[in-house]
Amino acid sequence: MQADFHYYATYCAAYLAGYSHEEALVICYSDQFVDCCTKTFLKTISASVHAATSQTQAELLDMRTDVVNLQDITRIWSSFHFLPKDLYADIPRTTKTYRNKYRLICGPNGDLVKDTVELAKGKSLQHTGIAMHVLADTWAHQRFAGTPSLAINNTDDSFYEIMFDGTARKISFKHSPGAEDDIENAKYNSTVFNASEYSILNLGHGHAGHLPDYSFIKYKYLPAWDNYRECLKDNPSDYRMAFCQMIYAMKYLRGDVGVFETETYDEDAIKAYEEKIMSILTKRQQDASSDWKDFARELSGYDIPDFDVSAYAGEYKLSGNNDKNDTFLGKFILAALSQKSMVTNKIYTSGNTLAGFSVDYSRHGFGGIKDYFMLVNAGRRNRS
Repeated sequence: MQADFHYYATYCAAYLAGYSHEEALVICYSDQFVDCCTKTFLKTISASVHAATSQTQAELLDMRTDVVNLQDITRIWSSFHFLPKDLYADIPRTTKTYRNKYRLICGPNGDLVKDTVELAKGKSLQHTGIAMHVLADTWAHQRFAGTPSLAINNTDDSFYEIMFDGTARKISFKHSPGAEDDIENAKYNSTVFNASEYSILNLGHGHAGHLPDYSFIKYKYLPAWDNYRECLKDNPSDYRMAFCQMIYAMKYLRGDVGVFETETYDEDAIKAYEEKIMSILTKRQQDASSDWKDFARELSGYDIPDFDVSAYAGEYKLSGNNDKNDTFLGKFILAALSQKSMVTNKIYTSGNTLAGFSVDYSRHGFGGIKDYFMLVNAGRRNRS
């Protein structure tokens, strides 16, 4: 997904869930900031790089693909962008190595979605925003994994867009960094093929370009993990479900719903706006921000400010060490570390070491994991 959904659409979902304009702004900013909180950014504000929720292309290209770095990549992308659907999926007649990668394939309504939403309960609005990013991406990024793997994430070049009249149009890909997708002529940018199983070019949906991130597109393709059998992806329907599930999840986080259950959606909340929402989701455009922004104004009566990645950097940098956790970014960082710690631990306890070694810090305390030392210290201060 892109900023149009993670920022503007998330604001709309938060407002429909009952949050105020100001609260919705915190949630949608935190949702979009997940795509911006890289180690490069964190270094500019002198914050812990272990709180990174994304990676720039330059960062990825500079990384070696040894075990330690592959685990670092997997922790970030599996925790925030490609949340695994089933860590215990049974794949007969395969090696353990392949099975572990297969079990990281992203999808909606898995146990980790429930864990992610419940983890945010009673926490900061920043944590709510992170949870909404993770939840939404399970719909957009399903059938791809947040770990470099040719055997899982590769696709055949046979991509076809299913047009509104039911006809199929061939999609072509090229590798041209910085070039925009040509939607009208079905020409899209993507990563180049790399035969190395562990190449960062085989991370996530790189071979599918930005197709998974466009709400309007319905397409069929041949994924490696399913032995190159045809798969159909209906983004308008999936994005609608994501929107309804976000509303339901945020009503749970607000306390208006007692229990969060997977495969549950707040259809009633969008009944009055169904036509408007679907018109945005199905409009053939690279960026739907303007349309979602107009809808947000229709809902709340407020204009939504454009996203500014540096909006809260000054507050964090100027705060004293004892006050940083109470700043906007301080709350985001703690929430990010908590989400990453939870997912890493779930992957590790399933018998899968692709995201590295983990202990449950909430039960056993600090166990030598440098990544989460800051999180444990914050927990100790809160308990004292």
